[in-house]
Amino acid sequence: MPTFPAPTRRTLLRTAAVASGAGAVAALPLRPTPAVAVPHQGTRLVLLGTSGGPVPMHGRAGIASALVVDGRVYLVDCGPGTFGRYAEAWLTAEQLTAVFVTHLHSDHLSDLYPLLWLRFGGFQPLGGPVHVYGPGSAGTLPAVHPAGRSVRTECPSEPAPGTKDLIAGHLAATAYDVNVRMRSEGWPDIRELIVPHDIRFRPPKGAGPRKLMAPPMEPFEVMRDERVRVTAVLVEHPPVYPSFAYRFDTADGSVVFSGDTAPCGNVARLARGADILVHEVMDLDTLALGGLNPAQRRHMEISHTDATRVGPLAERAGVPTLVLSHLVPGATNIVPDATWHTKASRGYSGRVVVGHDLTHLPLGTAAARRN
Repeated sequence: MPTFPAPTRRTLLRTAAVASGAGAVAALPLRPTPAVAVPHQGTRLVLLGTSGGPVPMHGRAGIASALVVDGRVYLVDCGPGTFGRYAEAWLTAEQLTAVFVTHLHSDHLSDLYPLLWLRFGGFQPLGGPVHVYGPGSAGTLPAVHPAGRSVRTECPSEPAPGTKDLIAGHLAATAYDVNVRMRSEGWPDIRELIVPHDIRFRPPKGAGPRKLMAPPMEPFEVMRDERVRVTAVLVEHPPVYPSFAYRFDTADGSVVFSGDTAPCGNVARLARGADILVHEVMDLDTLALGGLNPAQRRHMEISHTDATRVGPLAERAGVPTLVLSHLVPGATNIVPDATWHTKASRGYSGRVVVGHDLTHLPLGTAAARRN
């Protein structure tokens, strides 16, 4: 059984009230009561979804991870199935503090707006609005590969929107529902509950959407509050630019999330001294059996990390625990845990954890637990 702190009776009643309709919502305060000092509750990593790619996979939801720090939730990516897994992990709407998107691929953000949209009625997070951090516009699209193919451009006036534009587009598309609920049910202004940020940084020399994806660079700060400091680097995930890895430093230790990437020196640099590295992996041998054409195989090789190559990277970073996530193929009935573990352990002297949905790892403990 999980060791998450059980939700309080007040939280469950508030959740049920919001779900029941407008009459119940009207009785709830739209602003939180003044914050009361909360004793240190520790930090835990929760793998909400561990499959990579947009295709549904048996046994695993799409990629999403939560770092729970003193009861506040910091999400990294929101792939398909995040909304349900969030609730299954006994995480509540009020706890959601910030979301960090590694890159603007569908399998990393498909549940981002639904999670924010479906929780806005009657709730303010414990510390104010939910801040969403993600890539800004790439500015231009990558070249067509192979060259010479005819490809239509969607929304040619703005073909590469960033995170802020993404949220604005979702709000515009759902305007009828949002407007009706604010008028008929007393729900708060959703624009006060979601604060999107395009991550600004100084790119290293030679970086760009049609240049180098992730030249060597030092980590830069994305945000900090009284519980966490978040830093990031560019990673190697062509043709997507920018694509980030994130590091969270807390009083209990540090966790690094690779995002989607080929083996990348920037990830090893970001992870130095961290306690846990959550890294994407694929099993290229199994994918090849599925009939990849040459272009697909090339994409996988230059954009992702085969399980046999992740161990040396984790060893180079010196992290004591390597957690495998964003597994491709993610179906639990295709690649056994033993295969993932054996391949990822090559060249690595630390502990390997094969990620499953609802796995949680309290920082500072030696064992993973799974629902």
